[in-house]
Parts: sequence; C-alpha cells; structure tokens
Amino acid sequence: MKKFLKEFDYLLFVTYFLLCVFGVVMVYSASAMVSVNRYNAPADNFYKKQLLAVIVGFGAFVLGMLIPYKRYREKWMLKLIAVVNIALLTLVLVAGYSPPGSGAQSWLRIGGFNFQPSELLKISLIIYVSAVLAKKYSNGTIDSIKESLIPISIIIIIPLIFLYKEPDNGAIALITAIMSTIILASGMSFKRIFKKTNKVFWIGIVLLLSIVYIYRDKLLSKILTEKMANRIQATWDPYAFVKEEGLQIINGYYAIALGGVSGSGLGESVQKLGYIPEPHTDFILAIIIEELGTLGLLIVVGGLGFIVMRAFVTALRAKDPMIRMMAVGIGSWIGFQTFLNIGGLSGIIPLTGVTLPFISYGGTSLVILSFALGILMNITMYVKRDQNKR
Repeated sequence: MKKFLKEFDYLLFVTYFLLCVFGVVMVYSASAMVSVNRYNAPADNFYKKQLLAVIVGFGAFVLGMLIPYKRYREKWMLKLIAVVNIALLTLVLVAGYSPPGSGAQSWLRIGGFNFQPSELLKISLIIYVSAVLAKKYSNGTIDSIKESLIPISIIIIIPLIFLYKEPDNGAIALITAIMSTIILASGMSFKRIFKKTNKVFWIGIVLLLSIVYIYRDKLLSKILTEKMANRIQATWDPYAFVKEEGLQIINGYYAIALGGVSGSGLGESVQKLGYIPEPHTDFILAIIIEELGTLGLLIVVGGLGFIVMRAFVTALRAKDPMIRMMAVGIGSWIGFQTFLNIGGLSGIIPLTGVTLPFISYGGTSLVILSFALGILMNITMYVKRDQNKR
C-alpha cells in the first residue's frame, strides 16, 4: 500500500477531479434555462446526468488505473477490442440516431442511456495501434511499409469509413490527428522507409495526389455536404450565415465580449438564455468566459494543459515503446480535442461539434476520457516504479 501511495500521481488526479467538479457546476449554470424552456424538464436535469457521469467516470478511472497496461498486448484483448468496436460502429449505421443538438447519427440508445461508440473507438485505437506498433518496433519491422505502415493504415482507415457514413467529421479529424502523433512517436523512420521502398511506389503516390489535386472541386462536392460546406464558409465570414451556421459563432463572440476580464458572475450569462442553442455542450467555454472571464478560461486551459504535459513527460521517460505511444496518444487526444473545441468557438477552424474534455455535458465522453486518464495514471506509476529501481 505504501508503495502504491508513493507512486500515485496526486497532481494528475487532483487536476482531473477539479476539472470534473468545475464541469458539473458549469453544466448546471449553462443548461438550467435550456432544460426548462426547450426540453420542458427540471432545471437540474442535465446537471444530475452529468453528476452521474462523473461518478461512473470515477469508477472507470479506477478500472483504467488498476488494469496493468501489459494486458493490452495480449492477443485475446486486441481481438476483443476490434470485434466490439466494429460491432458497435455497424450497429450505429443500422440503428443509430441523432439526439437534439447533434448533427450526426452517431448515437445508440442502451437501457435508457445515450452511448456514442466513436468515444470508445478513440481509446480503443490508441491501445490497439500502440500495441501493434510496439510489437513491430521490438521485432525490427517498424520501418517496413508491407509489415508496418500498410497494416496500421488499414486498421485506422476502416473505422474512419464507418464514421464518415454517420457522418461524424469531428471524430474523424480528431482520430486522424491522434493516430498521426502515435505513428510519429513509434520510432518509425520515414527516411529509412523511403530508401527501402521501390521508387515506382512513390511515383504512384505522387500521381495519385496530382489527380486528387486536379479534380479537387469535384471530389469535395461529393465528400462535403451542403451543411459541412456552409460551416467551413461560416468560419471565415459568420455574418454571411447569420441565420444558420454562423449564428452560434457570432453569439459565442458576444459571450466572450460580455465576459471580458472579470466576467459577469456565475449564473449571470445572457447568451445561454436561448441565443446559443445548446450552451452546455460544445459551446460551454463561451458561457464560462462570459460568467467567469479570464479566470474561467485559465482554469480550463491550465488544467487540460497540465494533463497533456503530464502525458508527454511520461512518454519521454518511458523505456517501453508501448507506454510511450499510449501516453502520447492520450495526451494528444486531450490536446487536439481541446484545440478543436476552442478553435471552433474562436472561429480559427470550422465547427466540429467536439466537446471540451471533462467540462462539456456528455456522459460517454466523460466516462471514456476518465478511463483513458486511469490508463495514463497506470503507466505513469509504472514509469515511476521503473525509475526508482535504477
């Protein structure tokens, strides 16, 4: 027990706990009026659901912390992860639905609760890809296109096709970014891969990219829906789409401007009174800034930034390549998801509907992120133990 308490990362846990508590408070503040006026439900409807998610999430955190990371290397575990995720993604295409405020048919109704399989897919791919690439690194085939790069690309692309069918573009962008960082952290040398690869292969890649570039307009018109195209245009000029996709961005700007440095006070937001459609979800940061000002922004960015930093420090200290990739995957997940959320709110990038980690309303996201943080705690403790033995 003393050994466990010595290796436990208290700062990581306290940061996680405070972010969850802060998120529950802000979900109540942001959702009370929406719950009553729009959903004809009690003011504390979303608050109670988020509080339940925090409690379940804490259990998921403990579970993730207690399962030794080496278990994820076992073949039966990897097969189970693959089968469960493909089954859930297939079920979404067949029986999925789109709840109010969501633009994608990416949810399942299970026992009266909403569940989003794409959230489980994120941590599953981090574990699966890390385990596979760690094995390739150990047996010396990490720089082989045939044995490493192509199989990993197939593993990543197949679930992305399912997400495109929903469509869930936010999840596609996020998973692509996470997987890219894991591959970069895997020890794969693209210089050696290029030298080993037949030049005909690279000529083919160049020709393919050239064709894509030449016919980019036709391809984009088939890939992008009208709503997706409008979201991209609204990023550059939200006032041109003031009645549709640009409205949320504009009202987000108003909320930030009203908050200023000191904020208008907890519970005193104006924009949550119907101006921002779902203020407790992906635009909750606008309400936080409006009510708490710069302090609220610092709490969110500081807390999430600390978790990302902790993950990357763990990756740098790890000797096991699987730990390195898992830590980078979890850290980049939280970092990229935060960037997509804040970037959409500020108008830097198109809106994706991606939630703010540990803060926005959403039970599936909170529980799965808590499990991921439990895994991070597990590997952080393992790295500490390994360093103490030296």
